[in-house]
Parts: sequence; structure tokens; C-alpha cells
Amino acid sequence: MKTTLIALLAVSTLAFGQGKKGILQPQMTVAKDGGTYEAPMGKIGEKGETWTQTSVAAGVDGKPLEGKSETMVGEIVDLSCYLQLGKHGEKHVACGKKCITSGEPIGLVAKSGDIYMLMAEEHDPRRDGQVTGFRKAAADHIGHIMEVTGTLSTVGGYKAIYVQGYVAK
Repeated sequence: MKTTLIALLAVSTLAFGQGKKGILQPQMTVAKDGGTYEAPMGKIGEKGETWTQTSVAAGVDGKPLEGKSETMVGEIVDLSCYLQLGKHGEKHVACGKKCITSGEPIGLVAKSGDIYMLMAEEHDPRRDGQVTGFRKAAADHIGHIMEVTGTLSTVGGYKAIYVQGYVAK
């Protein structure tokens, strides 16, 4: 009975898309000039301090959560369509640009299928709408494989990369 229950749970998890590994809908591919995981199309983000002064100041007792400076390679996606439908790549560029421009969350899908939420790092400028250049850069590169540099933070299984360098001047 116990083995049957475990098998049923495993089947139901797979049936509802949980437990999937790798890139969703791999038949949806990036454009020929959209880069590869071995040779990304371009770069997003700058190497800087792990957390900027505004993020440190905004942290509880002046201490943001632990983070680590990282450079990751992956496809820029809008998370809403990717997580709901598995949509990405060249055929999803027009829809994805609209989603990102409308405020949907931005993501990076690594070659392994790992998913990272992408956000502007600078706390006060992000909060005050002064990092619109980041959202535009992500929208301009949706469906492309890019090298993204920022601060990696992992909390409760959620992975986010906080990207620096897009504060309006």
C-alpha cells in the first residue's frame, strides 16, 4: 500500500508539471543570432559590490540577506509565460516583450533548466522607478542567451539575481 501511494504521488507530481527537469518546451529555440550557452549574445549587469549602499541601508539592522556575486548564462524569459506555458525563444519574443514591458517578472533560464528571477539590485532606485533601463534591456534581449552578472540570493528554494548598473542618471 505504501509503495502504491508513493508511486501515485510521483505520477501526480509529474502529471502537473512539478518535478520537470531541463528547459521547458525545448522545441522553442532562440533566434540564430540570439547566442548560445557557450557563446552568449551579450552581457547584462555590472560587477560591483555584493550589495549597493542603498540595499545595505534598507536591510534590517543594515544587513541585507546573504548574497554572492555571480555571472550566469541563460535565456532571458518573461517568467509568467514560461512558468505557466513553457513559452520562450524566438517565437515568443513579441509576447514576452509585451509581458516584460507591462511589469511581468523577468527570468533567466540556465542550460540546466534552473530558473532565476532577475531584478535591479539598487534598492531605493528600484523602489522609486529609477531603473527602467533594466526592464528595457531585458525586454530587448528576451529570447536571447545572455551573460548576466549580479548578486545571487537564494531564499526558500527561490533563486534571484539582482543586477547592477541600470540606475537612471
